[in-house]
Amino acid sequence: MTANELRSKYIEFFKSKNHVEISGQSLIPENDPSVLFTTAGMHPLVPYLLGEKHPAGTRLTDYQKCVRTGDIEEVGDPSHLTFFEMLGNWSLGDYFKKEAIAFSYEFLTSPKWLALDPRKISVTVFEGDENAPRDDEAVEAWKSVGMSEDKIAYLPASDNWWAAGPTGPCGPDTEIFYWVGEGVPPVGSNKATDSANWMEIWNNVFMQFNRVDEKTLVPLPKKNVDTGMGLERTNCILQGKTSVYLTEVFQPIIAKIEELSSYKYGSNPEKDKSVRIIADHSRASVFIIGDPKGISPSNVGAGYVLRRLIRRAVRHGMKLGIEKAFLAEVADSVIENFKIAYPELKANSSKIKSELTAEEEKFRLTLKKGEAEFQKLLPNLMKNPKKIISGKIAYNLYETYGYPLELTQELGQENGFTVDIEGFKVAEKKHQEASKTLDAGKAKGGLAEQSDITTKYHTATHLLQQALIDVLGEKVAQKGSNINNERMRFDFTFDRPMTQEEIKKVEDIVNQKIKEDLPVTMEIMTLDEARKEGARALFESKYGEQIKVYTIGRNSKTDWFSKEVCGGPHVQHTAQIGEFKITKEQSSSAGVRRIRAVIFGGLPLDSQ
Repeated sequence: MTANELRSKYIEFFKSKNHVEISGQSLIPENDPSVLFTTAGMHPLVPYLLGEKHPAGTRLTDYQKCVRTGDIEEVGDPSHLTFFEMLGNWSLGDYFKKEAIAFSYEFLTSPKWLALDPRKISVTVFEGDENAPRDDEAVEAWKSVGMSEDKIAYLPASDNWWAAGPTGPCGPDTEIFYWVGEGVPPVGSNKATDSANWMEIWNNVFMQFNRVDEKTLVPLPKKNVDTGMGLERTNCILQGKTSVYLTEVFQPIIAKIEELSSYKYGSNPEKDKSVRIIADHSRASVFIIGDPKGISPSNVGAGYVLRRLIRRAVRHGMKLGIEKAFLAEVADSVIENFKIAYPELKANSSKIKSELTAEEEKFRLTLKKGEAEFQKLLPNLMKNPKKIISGKIAYNLYETYGYPLELTQELGQENGFTVDIEGFKVAEKKHQEASKTLDAGKAKGGLAEQSDITTKYHTATHLLQQALIDVLGEKVAQKGSNINNERMRFDFTFDRPMTQEEIKKVEDIVNQKIKEDLPVTMEIMTLDEARKEGARALFESKYGEQIKVYTIGRNSKTDWFSKEVCGGPHVQHTAQIGEFKITKEQSSSAGVRRIRAVIFGGLPLDSQ
């Protein structure tokens, strides 16, 4: 079974269980400052897991592209990935543990579906603690489908409890593991453990409580199920492979790297690692740039992560002896491999390849600058009788100039120096700890903070986008936004800095629409209907899918200021927003401008 077939079968199965297929969303999260990328399949569904009604109903299924980059430097082993796909299904106040577990087990083991060997499956459940009892409901559900007691492992909250944060929705989860060792699990090794012979392939999260404080859990009136299956890992198991890089997901990409480097994968462990890093990082970069809200390499936030991915891939290409710009050629194989499931890659192929090539060439120049900087430092370094380059100096060369540690070691060695590797790691760790919270929320997947002020900011982005179009023209298109309790950030396509007069005009329009106290209304319609009504959107949804359209204006059909496809949350009328002030307008990346703005005052959200 190929990855494309697995993706289709999963959707087909859950459709047969009365789930509605919904569109996977952008890799760039909307209005969630807790994460830089969509990190899990549940991420775009947060408002609905918190109680908002989904236009498609209470049973949903999709496939979602995800990126996790908290440990980029560790990518390169046989299974770790930066970009991955998550297959998911959800119950929003509909079925619960018994049905969710039965669905999972049927899909995995039924001859009609994946036909995996039941003897090689084991599960984990929450063992209970002083705050919540053992999850016997999940245990009974597993036993009802034939799972024996000796294949159920009871683990603590650190392993089998999902929480949105210190307070809010939470509950136990049950994880499904598959034996990837030789034969069947030996007696005494039937339970899923951290052993390399067990691979986690599926997680069912049961959101059944609201955490009021550290010791108080209150049952939720509507209980939700959030599940996720890793496509690449399951695909690897179905094909009996020992590594995800040996499946058709990666083989065409690796074949292109072999062609460019004249190196045969499987010949040398260290070079194999370089091939895997190039394959993973180039695939992730293609999806990030090619996303409908795609970003460009930069020195901040998600753009900085993208830059690191590209430069690390280039560095490992150099290790394989590739001296020319090569990532655009690797990108072609990625696009060809995924164009059916993700047509946006084909549509954005020119942009993807030009961004990769520009960044790659810039990095090669950067390496020259780093080497020049090293030569400047050399006279002072020579005064050190111990002939040691400090970890701080080595890390500064890396952080400031992108100069890799191994190149510093090579240059040092040529001049009789060693590098303080431990000191480099300490400096690097300090940097990672300072920035890691930007990339991952503490929860499994992260949750956007939803408060009155962020709801006001979110609605203000609708007014801002339309005001920008009114002032600057139809070439303006949203490229992403980021909101927290203190400010909003809005990125949009435009090829020059705005004038002070234009900034003032935009600000005045937004404040005028707030002053007019326009109603904000929501209608559920199809994508085609939304297009006909003039709604603005990236239109990622599938044809015929039910979507939410928010209108700001006196009449949603004839007299409106803004109309957008959006998931929310929104105010009820614009006077609730308060006064709007643009604090900064600047470049975000090539052809993209960024506005920072704040709001003051406004009416309470429960005001009429």
